[in-house]
Amino acid sequence: MTRVPPRSQGTLSRQAEHSYLTRTSRLPVQSFIHTEALGGMVLLAAAVAALVWANSWSESYHGFWDVHLALDMALFEISGPLEMWVNDGLMAIFFFVVGLEIKRELIYGELSSPSKAALPAFAAVGGMVVPAIIFLFINAGGETSDGWAIPMATDIAFALGVLALLGRRCPLELRVFLLALAIVDDLGVIAVISVAYTESVDLAQIGIAAGIVAGLLALNRLGGNHTLISLILGFLLWVAILKSGVHATVAGVLMAALTSSKPNYSHQDFASSSDQLMANYRKALQDNDVEHCKGILGQVEELSQGTKAPLERLERLVHPWTSYVVLPIFAFANAGIEFSGPILSTATSSSLTLGVIVAMVLGKTLGITIFSWIASSIGIGKLPAGVSWGHVVGISLLGGIGFTVAIFVTELTFGNSEHAELSKVGILVASLISGVLGYLVLRLVSVRSQAKGT
Repeated sequence: MTRVPPRSQGTLSRQAEHSYLTRTSRLPVQSFIHTEALGGMVLLAAAVAALVWANSWSESYHGFWDVHLALDMALFEISGPLEMWVNDGLMAIFFFVVGLEIKRELIYGELSSPSKAALPAFAAVGGMVVPAIIFLFINAGGETSDGWAIPMATDIAFALGVLALLGRRCPLELRVFLLALAIVDDLGVIAVISVAYTESVDLAQIGIAAGIVAGLLALNRLGGNHTLISLILGFLLWVAILKSGVHATVAGVLMAALTSSKPNYSHQDFASSSDQLMANYRKALQDNDVEHCKGILGQVEELSQGTKAPLERLERLVHPWTSYVVLPIFAFANAGIEFSGPILSTATSSSLTLGVIVAMVLGKTLGITIFSWIASSIGIGKLPAGVSWGHVVGISLLGGIGFTVAIFVTELTFGNSEHAELSKVGILVASLISGVLGYLVLRLVSVRSQAKGT
């Protein structure tokens, strides 16, 4: 199951007509890189490497991520352990891509109309509310109750990876439903991080951030390509948000929201203008006017590039980096749980670990399935064509894979305490159970659907 950007595919397909290397190597590699299963595999490999390192050479693992780094500039200074730079810095890039995906879906995709958005939106709300309630019920009255947001998140990379393993056995509409559900889920988690994990606010830094946002809005109104200026302002926005007390990843979401979704030229503009340009090009070619030909080609190139909105261009550019660099590094920095005797012994009787497991496996399944049924029953949403309630149960189980963002919320909630270790044990166990059960249910449903079809 792939999601190769059409423009990238088109560019390489054209190059393949004249290049043996592109035809035999680059096109297959492009398709492989955009295979959903591969991103999950790289993430899994990073997590396994962290577990091996932490359980073989514990001191060196923790010592490495505790290395202190500082950035001292004239206007500001930022310092902290390497783990902080990963969790507050690199993860801001991840949430930037998440924000771009949310904006694209809200404008053009499965969330662009109430009829399309109703079912996955209801399902996502159930998949956040029910796990949080179950967790709070198990951890009622204890200090671990602060972790109520941990089981709310769905790890879309792993979930889509498991779904991709089923190939064509599952209808394409099921993947679309999972994507839309996960995007609403991400939006909810972003809101929780913005509100629940802000203890105190530095109003001066908020004022600076507001000024930068105003500058970015003005830059958008001017039009044109201001990538370098936007990058500089985006970095300064991240610094201001980091120092304000609001979690720094919110800067990534703000940058995504401020990224223009409108191209300089519409497809209609391209069609009408290119006809005249090509007529001029043919005439210049007949007149053997090489300089004029080159000038027209420059106009065609600008016209073609101008049909790409900044949102589309940035998502296509940054998405592979988050899948194959940012998220694996995050997993490598945060998944290093020491499975020592005391930790495992404590985890087996810990309400925190139990709460995470039950909330992610059972809570997600019940929440997504029941809320989907409610939306369908009251007529505000309906199952996509080819999708059965068995498929919904399978997708609900995959929703319990909460690896990346769940660990991220754990770090925000419990820091480097023993509670964090116990929570991570629960996340790993729950994600494994959810992934296996989700795969088995979807495979069984697909086999039965194919049997009925024949």
